[in-house]
Amino acid sequence: MGKKASGVKDETASLPWWQLSLIGVGCIIGTGFFLASSIAIKMTGPSIILAFIMAATATYIVYEALAKMSVKDPQKGSFRTYAKKAYGRWAGFSSGWVYWCSEILIIGSQLTAISLLTRFWFPNVKLWIFASIYAVLGLIVLFIGAKAFGKLESVFAVMKIAAILMFIVIAILALTGVIGGNSNANMPGTVKGFFPNGFIGFWSALIFAFYAHAGIEVMGIMAIHLKKKEDAPKSGKVMLGLLGIIYVTALSLALLLKPYDKFKENKSPFVEALSGIHNIEFFPHVFTAAIIIAGFSTMSASLFSVTTILVTISEDGDAPKIFSQQKKKKFKMPLPAIMLTTTGLVLSIVTSLLLPDKVYEYITTAAALMLLYNWLFILVMYHRLIEPTTSDKVKRIIGMILVVSAVSGTLFHQTSRPGFFISLVFLRVIGSIVFFMRKKWEKEEPQNNA
Repeated sequence: MGKKASGVKDETASLPWWQLSLIGVGCIIGTGFFLASSIAIKMTGPSIILAFIMAATATYIVYEALAKMSVKDPQKGSFRTYAKKAYGRWAGFSSGWVYWCSEILIIGSQLTAISLLTRFWFPNVKLWIFASIYAVLGLIVLFIGAKAFGKLESVFAVMKIAAILMFIVIAILALTGVIGGNSNANMPGTVKGFFPNGFIGFWSALIFAFYAHAGIEVMGIMAIHLKKKEDAPKSGKVMLGLLGIIYVTALSLALLLKPYDKFKENKSPFVEALSGIHNIEFFPHVFTAAIIIAGFSTMSASLFSVTTILVTISEDGDAPKIFSQQKKKKFKMPLPAIMLTTTGLVLSIVTSLLLPDKVYEYITTAAALMLLYNWLFILVMYHRLIEPTTSDKVKRIIGMILVVSAVSGTLFHQTSRPGFFISLVFLRVIGSIVFFMRKKWEKEEPQNNA
């Protein structure tokens, strides 16, 4: 797999480490944090802060493992290629297609979310019109290539951080009474106050904290473009440190401003926290725009990563070769791969618009779970490709426990439980395909070794 991907422009050694950190922030901060965190707050109350700290810890452990593999052996296919090297062709095939399916579903949910938010200003416009516009814009970002994509995601990251910092400043002013807010902070004084719905409520909310950190896979894919490959772990440390601070600070201030049971699941907790405060009528407009930017940038990042993964799957013979063939050099990626991603995107949009809200919520929960299955697999295969230190072994065990906790917690809540079983259906389908493909692969293996 050391060969250069056919039809993909070589832009290696062009990215400074700090820009990869910004790309990470741009890829991760999305509707999972700005919107879905309200669901977690309703489920577990103030203890959502602890859930986010645990999710950030697991995210760093997974990214560090991925970064170390990237430093040792830079591969365009990232985790999918490493899975194949660690356990064979079935692992690379499964990892790639699990990721592709999960990201396509998540792209559809992000697109639906930002389309709904846009109707805040244009309530009479059909939802499919906004979805179509954002889909076309996302595909344009995909066409511009890795270098321009990195710069664009860096700009998006700065805009999203600025929006969160604006909330933090306004929240502090409100808490101190400077702008007429409530200076009586809602501080839990007991364990029951911190865990109002008990351990089960906390356990169930973990999945949403992890979902707010989804996107590190894109950093793994972009790591091959670093000027210095050994900077990949440092880039992740800076990114996740910055992310952890602003996540925890913003959520803590929101919970201090408003009791947890007053938040609404379908509205941003940050907009809700500042509702009723005078002289900040502009805030819902500005923050809604920030959420739309966040959703669009994470959607664009997902489009980039799933298309890149599809190309590497095709190059390895685990998808038709047409998806890695490039007939026109003006495109940064093979056009057939982009067309298949577009088809999946359209189907996902149609599904999200036609199915009842709860049903599609189940599907997106399943997609988030499938991402965590890949995270777990990254930790499992890590020790086969890298000689781990004692510290690495300890962190690996902690990471696996945290990821398994987030996955298993979905079984204890009625909203996320169906998503768990839907994710198993996806795994069963991919597993069945692997079972039938094994004979073909066994026949091809002697020819490849000849």
